[in-house]
Order: sequence, then structure tokens, then C-alpha cells
Amino acid sequence: MSAKKAALAMEKGIKKVFPDAECVIVPMADGGEGTVESLVSISNGEMIQVEVVGPLGEKVMAEYGLLGEGQTAVIEMASASGLELLKPEDRNPLLTTTYGTGELIKHALDQGVSRILIGIGGSATNDGGAGMLQALGVSFKDATGEELPFGGGALNRLQTIDVSGLDERIASVQIDVSCDVSNPLIGVNGASAIFGPQKGATPEMVTLLDQNLTHYAEIIKEQLGKDIAGAAGAGAAGGLGAGLMAFLNAGLKRGIDLVIEYTGLEGQVEGADFIFTG
Repeated sequence: MSAKKAALAMEKGIKKVFPDAECVIVPMADGGEGTVESLVSISNGEMIQVEVVGPLGEKVMAEYGLLGEGQTAVIEMASASGLELLKPEDRNPLLTTTYGTGELIKHALDQGVSRILIGIGGSATNDGGAGMLQALGVSFKDATGEELPFGGGALNRLQTIDVSGLDERIASVQIDVSCDVSNPLIGVNGASAIFGPQKGATPEMVTLLDQNLTHYAEIIKEQLGKDIAGAAGAGAAGGLGAGLMAFLNAGLKRGIDLVIEYTGLEGQVEGADFIFTG
């Protein structure tokens, strides 16, 4: 049962007792699954379907929400780059990419939004957000000047980052990231060690992926002047948190806090006689 269905059921029960009661329905979510539906529902927005590059480079149909005011997009990265899009035997964080998540962001920018909320749970990836950034115009090149292929397995070859092609519209858009983990990018509590195994990483892969993300962080620090290796939440979604912070100046916040903010919950409950929750 979705949050909206639960709220409608509560309303039905209340109306049986108080037929004239005014019920204000505010479906809630915690920033994870169901967040897009809740925010689109309360704002009378719409769901937008887009064909994007999936975790292993195949085409998938993903969707995101455009809120009713037309200025805010709500994206769940899992819709484009999620673990559930792959069979267990196909999971391989050396190869999986966040490119499709970048395509969703780009599509949202095409709608003229000024604010984007991104939920980054349930990823199939461990690429530090490199794929997402490539979709938005950032170039990651190796020593021979070749663009890096998809996946966390290629990050050890990174030599040069070129941000000159980054979509200019990013600079004027507020990006909020719903993130309920505080893991750093690298180390024993990092993206690879903690989340890699569920994405198909063997112990050997975990070591390699962690080394690659360490190199990635060093190049970012050296060339962009941003030290994100130990930042809280940088390790979320296979390092997508780090990529969002370092390149898109995104702020990471607790999911429930963002949903409360985006729904205007505090204003909605002012003056209420009763509040029903679950």
C-alpha cells in the first residue's frame, strides 16, 4: 500500500464519523522508494518516462516526477541505474554505470526546472558518479586522451578531468540529494567495502574498486581542488554522492527532512484539530 492509498483509507474512515471534516492529505516518504509518487501526488504533478542508458549500457525505460508548479523535478537514481534492473548473475560494479541518471537530470533541465531532488538509494553502480557526469558533459580521459569507458573498473586509468563541457544550466539549479547513509567514499566503511558485495563484487573486486575510487578522489582533489574522499555520504550509491557534491555542488540531506520541506508539511498541519499518521 502506497502512502497515498493509506492516507485515502484514513480519510474514508474519518468521513464515516465526521462527514463534514476537511481532510488534508499529505502522503509522506523517507526519501527512498515511493518519494517521487508522494511528491507528485500532493502537488498534482506528472510522471515523465524517458528511455535512458541502463546500468550495463542497455536501453531501459526510466521515469521521474515533475511537480505541479513545473519548477521542481524529483528523480530516483534507481529508476535508471538501480540494482533491481539487473538479474543477480548480471551484477558487476566494475562495469555498471550511472549514465542513465545523468540523462534523467538532463531531461529535467530540458523542462526548465530550477530545483532537482535526487534520491540515491538502490544503486547497481560503483563508478563515483562518473557515468552521470559524462551524460552531463564532463570528460574523463586516460593517459592516451581516450574517454574512459563505463564502470568503476576503469577509474584507475583516469588522468584528466575536463569540466568545460558540463551543462551550463546546472549552475543555476538547486540540487538536493536525499541520502540516509553517512559512509565516506573510500576505506573500510566506504562505498566499495560496505555496498560493493550486494552489487555483485567479489572480495578481489572490492579491493580493486576501492583503489580506483581512491585514485578518482585524488584526481578530483588535484584538478578541481575538492577533497571529497572522507565526506559523509560521499560513498552513497557507489560514490554517486561524491560525484554530486564535487561536480554539481549538491547538498546531501536526510530524506525525511527533504520530504517534509518539499511537501510543506509544517504549513499543512497548522491549525489542524487532529493529525493521523502511521
